[in-house]
Amino acid sequence: MYPPDYRYTKDHEWISVSGSIGRVGVTDYAQQQLGDVVFVELPEVGRAVTQGQSCGTIESVKAVSELYSPVSGTVVETNTSVTAKPESVNGDPHGAWLMRIELSNPTELDSLLSSEQYAALVK
Repeated sequence: MYPPDYRYTKDHEWISVSGSIGRVGVTDYAQQQLGDVVFVELPEVGRAVTQGQSCGTIESVKAVSELYSPVSGTVVETNTSVTAKPESVNGDPHGAWLMRIELSNPTELDSLLSSEQYAALVK
């Protein structure tokens, strides 16, 4: 259910890393808890983000939730197709990435959860 090559936060974000770039999104568990996603606010390209700090919001018909960066670095791209169609987060949470971050401290990945650890957390 949770891709084994991703890393996860306790705040329900995932990151998939290729080289020095991490692709970030929210987990299936998060989208289930949120319900129908109606709005996503992402940080501007070029913004520095810090691991564990709020960097945007995701809004559903039920609530507004903070998005937390799983790593520190610089936002190099945001997914404009998700901001245009926020409901895509509900349809494919592990495919609908929100932003790409150039990692400034790759060792931070070691503090994130594996798919097995995350699945146990949300069980």
